[in-house]
Amino acid sequence: MLINLLRVHLKPYWGMISAIVALQLVQTLATLYLPNMNADIIDNGVAVGDTGHIVRVGGLMLVVTLVQITAAICAVYLAAKTAMGLGRDVRTSVFTRVQKFSARELAHFGAPSLITRNTNDVQQVQMVVLLSFTIMIMAPIMLVGGVIMALRQDVTLSWLLVVIIPVLVISVLLIARKLGPLFKQMQLRIDRVNTVLREQITGIRVVRAFVRDEHENERFDVANSELTRTSISIGRLMSLLFPTVMLVMNVSSVAVLWFGGKRIDAAALQIGSLGVTRSAP
Repeated sequence: MLINLLRVHLKPYWGMISAIVALQLVQTLATLYLPNMNADIIDNGVAVGDTGHIVRVGGLMLVVTLVQITAAICAVYLAAKTAMGLGRDVRTSVFTRVQKFSARELAHFGAPSLITRNTNDVQQVQMVVLLSFTIMIMAPIMLVGGVIMALRQDVTLSWLLVVIIPVLVISVLLIARKLGPLFKQMQLRIDRVNTVLREQITGIRVVRAFVRDEHENERFDVANSELTRTSISIGRLMSLLFPTVMLVMNVSSVAVLWFGGKRIDAAALQIGSLGVTRSAP
C-alpha cells in the first residue's frame, strides 16, 4: 500500500529526488574522504615534521568539509520540500476520495478515522519520506564505502566488521520488532480519542441537558490514558534505539583501537590508517 502510494505521488518529484541522491552521494563521499586526508596528515606531515604538507592537506580538508556541508544542507532542503509537497498531494487525494464516498462507506470507516487518515497518517508518510531521503539513502552508500575503505587500509583488521554489522542490525531489528505492534495500537488509540471528542463536541447540548459531564470526562480520560500509555511505550523504545546504536559503535571503536594498536606495535599498520579504519564502522 505505502509503496504504491509513494510510486504514484512521487512521480512529479523525480527531478528533486535525483538531485537529492546526487547530493547525498557527494556528501557521503566527502565524509569518507576526510579520514583518508587526516591519515595523510598524520603519516606524511606530523610523523615527518612537514608543516607545509600539513597546511596544504589541511586547507584541502576545509574545502572538502565546505562541500560536504553545502551538499548536506541542499539535500535536507530538497528532501523537506519534496516531503511537504507529497503530503499536500496525498491530503488532496484523500479529501477528494472521501468526498465521493457513499453514506454506507462513511459509516463503515467513521468520520474520526477518516480525519486521522487525512492528518496524522499523512504526516507519518511525510516523515517516512523525509527520513528516507536524508538517512536511508545515505546509509547504504556509507556502508559500502566504509567497508571498501576499511578493506583498503587493513584487511586483517576489517574482520571486526563481520561482528559489528550483524550485532548492530540485530539490535535495531529487535527494537523495531517491538515498535511495529505499538504503532498499530497508536493508530487505534488516536481514532478512539477522536471518536470520543467528536461525539462530545457534537452532543454537547445533550450532555449538559442530562448532566453527563462526569461520565463523558471519564470516557475521555480512559481513551486519553490508553493513548498516553502507548505513546510512552513507543517513546521508551525509541529512546533506547539511539543509545543502543551508540553503544555498539563505541564498543566497536574500542575494539578497533585495541586490535589496531597491536597491529601498529607489530609494524603491520600505520598510525594514520588506524583512524581511517576506526571511522569505517
